[in-house]
Amino acid sequence: MSATDSTKCQIEETGKTRRGQAAQGRSSCCGPSTGMPVAAPSPSAAAQACCGASGVPLQIGPLPTSSTADSASKLFLGLAAALIAWILLYGQLPALAAWIIYDFLGLARGTALTEAVAFFIYDAPKVLLLLTLAVFGIGIVRSFFTAERARRILTGKRESVGNILAGLLGTVTPFCSCSAVPLFIGFVTAGIPLGVTFSFLVSAPMVNEVALALLYGLFGWRVAAIYLGTGLAIAIVSGWIIGRLHMERYVEGWVYQLHLGGADKEERFDWPGRLRFGLQAVRDIVGKVWVYVLLGIGVGAWIHGYVAENALASIMGREAWWSVPLAVVIGIPMYSSAAGMIPVVQALLGKGAALGTVLAFMMAVIGLSFPEMVILWKVLKTRLIATFTAVVGVGILIVGYLFNLLAIHTLVIGGPIH
Repeated sequence: MSATDSTKCQIEETGKTRRGQAAQGRSSCCGPSTGMPVAAPSPSAAAQACCGASGVPLQIGPLPTSSTADSASKLFLGLAAALIAWILLYGQLPALAAWIIYDFLGLARGTALTEAVAFFIYDAPKVLLLLTLAVFGIGIVRSFFTAERARRILTGKRESVGNILAGLLGTVTPFCSCSAVPLFIGFVTAGIPLGVTFSFLVSAPMVNEVALALLYGLFGWRVAAIYLGTGLAIAIVSGWIIGRLHMERYVEGWVYQLHLGGADKEERFDWPGRLRFGLQAVRDIVGKVWVYVLLGIGVGAWIHGYVAENALASIMGREAWWSVPLAVVIGIPMYSSAAGMIPVVQALLGKGAALGTVLAFMMAVIGLSFPEMVILWKVLKTRLIATFTAVVGVGILIVGYLFNLLAIHTLVIGGPIH
């Protein structure tokens, strides 16, 4: 064999070796090693996608079982320690707040400033602690529900049954007034009746599960049950009425022309995954609303300390027939999270405002917010928006008058320390 032939053989053998190594690298790192054909990326893309800086393939694979078990154990132990710390801190809040107010700050008892400061120092950590625990628990519940699952449950149901299901789903699904509107579009394009869709649209923001948990923690189960029952009733009946009016022609035409693609694959969680989902909910929700919560507590502290009880009772009391519609009119242009409204509700009730009037105010802020109306204008015509606002508004007025007449304000318990 000549030198030239020998050199050719060496080059061919080297090429075969390199091609074999490249194929092995793609099989173990850049594609599934199942023997199925995988489109090979360009060398630069392959290096960026799954190889290190030196071009050596990275071995990417599932975590060993022991590492996964250790991670889950650390998660459970960490959450158990956090729960114990939460219980200890929550139990010591009255004594700690009293020490800060009277010993550390040296404020005199009975003054307006002391009342306002006491409200803020006690309620700020209390509401934030309750909010954190409530959002974590609700986050776990939310891991069982997705937008596609809600849509699938509602599709094909009779309208009356659908209204009830939509109202119930709205209480447990993670959608505020603004994010519920894209769901509205998805439900309409899926063929769900308009009235059923509106029951969901009303229930999702109004019957807020975070507000429900906070109301329970601050006022007891009776007030929380009143809020849940009245909110659900408004959502179900409002959707049913709108469905009976047959106003489909007042939905913008482009909504019906949408053809949504296949639904995303639903995530399936084990219990460690659901706990992590709850922690992520705390980071996302509490991280976004804590400022509004503190602002709400600040407003509540000012009301509690500086607003005369007789003056507020005359404006928002049971005797003033115009207090309920005034509360609704004032509440519609406002925008606040449900969690941010709870301290204001607490202060108003503490100053003698009637429960029905306060509930009407809170529901108007949450369920008929101005940002929601602006977004709805993109998908609904003016007549349908006006009908939606009127129907929900009348429902809120009925709730306000009903609970004022029944004097259910006597059920309210709790309040700031003195």
